[in-house]
Formats: sequence, structure tokens, C-alpha cells
Amino acid sequence: MEPELPYLTPEVAPIAGRIKQRPEDFVVEEIPAYEASGEGDHVYFQVEKIGISTHDAVKALARALGVAPREIGYAGLKDAQALARQIFSLEHADPDRIAALEMPRLRVVWVSRHRNKLRIGHLAGNRFVLKLRGIPADRHGDVRAVLDVVERRGVPNYFGEQRFGARGDTWRIGRALLLRDAEEAVSWMAGRPGPADTGKVLRAREHFDAGDYERAEKAWPGGFRDAIRLCRAMARSKGDAKRALRVIDRSLLRLYTAAYHAWLFNQVLAERMGELDRVLVGDLAWKHDNGAVFEVLDAEAEAPRAARFEISPSGPLFGRRTSLPGGRPGELERGVLARAGHALEDFARTGPLEWKGGRRPLRFRPERLAVSAGADDAGEFLEIAFELPPGCYATSLLREVLKPPRPSGLSGDSSPELPAEQ
Repeated sequence: MEPELPYLTPEVAPIAGRIKQRPEDFVVEEIPAYEASGEGDHVYFQVEKIGISTHDAVKALARALGVAPREIGYAGLKDAQALARQIFSLEHADPDRIAALEMPRLRVVWVSRHRNKLRIGHLAGNRFVLKLRGIPADRHGDVRAVLDVVERRGVPNYFGEQRFGARGDTWRIGRALLLRDAEEAVSWMAGRPGPADTGKVLRAREHFDAGDYERAEKAWPGGFRDAIRLCRAMARSKGDAKRALRVIDRSLLRLYTAAYHAWLFNQVLAERMGELDRVLVGDLAWKHDNGAVFEVLDAEAEAPRAARFEISPSGPLFGRRTSLPGGRPGELERGVLARAGHALEDFARTGPLEWKGGRRPLRFRPERLAVSAGADDAGEFLEIAFELPPGCYATSLLREVLKPPRPSGLSGDSSPELPAEQ
């Protein structure tokens, strides 16, 4: 098992608390990058959804409106186990028809018009209101203490469970794909049973490891469509993993490779935890106002800007165009690569799984942070409200506050997801 990633506030002991006891305990609302103008061929509409993923919401809306899912635009993905308010768009639609939609778990809040389709990334951020339950009253002060630290120093910008799947192993599949090791990739996708695997999933993985792909195909539960297709392809190709991988959708394979890039980023962030809020000579500092990076030549001169949260150290998303920092930050990043068995040149591949690469800030700052205690029909809670930039995870903040034990991964799934809080 991989070692636990370090915390920024290890001096505060884990806090027993429950999140998402019900979807209404996790409320997220998009902050749009721009307001709908009221004119144009694209109909913008905000939907309040509860207990349903963005992808499933898009499919349901497409069926109701008689269009293909790809015609519906959206700015980011939102967690299924949440009450989420997000904006969608559809070209040449009837606003009155959209406003009149009545669907399970979906409610149209408002409708307007705009000149362009809504696309991924058209967000200024997200607003969260989270209810934490079961936290003893004598630990409320510890919650506030952690929040004081992250408001001042920043939240570690780790990639979380969304990228690594319930088993936490999608990065291993991505690593195998990067190294063009098809046998290793399919083994992690449909075999290699682990402690989290039980029942039919455990038997399916055991059959796959034994080379009995037909029995493995029959053992997988119906929801594991990619694993079933992979087993069928392995049986037909007589165990030719390279040929079998062709049945897996290319977008899913790219998600696996993204998981490995995320895993490497997390290793760099773990190494920099003690200096999360400091820039060093050679750092490629991230400018929070526009996402640009620049090389730090004088760390002392830049220290006030880091203290004001104008800039932060950044970490690598290794790829064909990734720039590495100089000085000690560069040595650290090359050390992470070396321990993983890579050189930067390994990420220069072209083709379907090409990854351009880039930089990502090592921390983010929760804005308009507020904490209050309350009670409702489900009992007492501690409510935390805040706003985050796009692409940052509310679960990263909660991880720092609660320091929970590792998830059990009961589903046995190895499917990665795009960020659910973009």
C-alpha cells in the first residue's frame, strides 16, 4: 500500500465526522465566468440536481429534449452525491420548453440566452456549503484552527479519489500505458484482486489472473462494462493484451494516463508540504490572477507576494511540453521522476495518448470562508461555507480538516473520473 500523503496540519489529530450523510449536506453552486447576455442562439439554463452525476443529468436532459448528449454544453462536472446547481446550454432550443421540464432529481431554476455554447472551463469558481455531522463539540475549536491555517497558508492542492478510482490504482494503469506495457495495464484493469474486492468482483479478478477470461467475463457484475469487454477481447485474442486494449474507449485510456500524471504531481506536492507557502530560487511560480508562471530569481523579493497569496509554488503535470524549474525545486521534481523510473523524455510521446503537460499550483485558497454550528431534522452539524477556484477540490479541504482513514473502495472499480468539482 502506498504511504499516506502528508498533511499541512499534522499537529491536529484526526477528527471523527461524517460528510455527505445525505446529498443536501454537500451543496455546490457554480460561479459563472460570465453572465448570460439574454440574447443569442444558445439557451442557457441553471439546473438544480440532487443525487445524480453531471453525465447522467446530461443524458436525461438530452432524452427529454430529443437531442444528442454532445449538443448540451456545461462548464464542469459536479459530484453525484450532492445538491448541485449548475448551468447547461443548448443551441436553437425553445426556452419555454426547457423551463417547463419536470424530471426526477432535476429542477430548472432559470432560463436565459447567450451567444456561444457553454464549454468546459467557463467557470469563475464554485461556491460550497457543507454540513459535517457527528463532530464532538470539544473538537469544533480544532476544526476552526485547521481552517485558520489553510486560509492563511493554503490548502494542499492534491488530486483526490476522483482521479484514482475506488481501488486507488488507476495511476498504475496509466503508468503501464505510458510504458507501453499492455499486459500490465489489462492486469490492473481486470485482475490483480486486492483487499477491497469482494463477491463477484473478487471472483472475476481471480479468474482473469488465472487466464480464464470467459469465466471472468461472466463473473463481472453488469455495471462493469469495460471490464466485461476487456475479458471478452482477451478471450478472442487468446490473451493478446495489446489487441484487447483496442476495445477500450480512447477517452478512458486518456483518463488512466491523467491519473498517473496526477499521482506524480501528488508525490511532488508531498515533498514540498513544509514549504507549501514559500517560493524558492528556481521555482516556476504560479500567478493566481491569470494562471501564468514565471521563474523565481530572488526568493526573498518574492516572499511578500507569496504571503499575500498572489503567487504560489507550482508542481508539474509531466508531458511533452512540461517545463521543469531550476535550483532545488528542479532537483526535487527530477528526483520524483527518477524514483518512479522515468526521465522527462518518457513523456514526449505523440499519438492518441499524448499529454502536453503543464504546471499546477501546489496550494489553493478558500475564499469567503465561514463556519457555524446548527441543527436540522437530521441532527446537529458544523457548517462550512467557502468559495474555490475552478478545478480545486472541496474534498481536499475536508481531507485536511478531518484527516479520515483511507476509503475502503468497496465497489472494486478501477474507473477514473474527471474532477467532480470543476
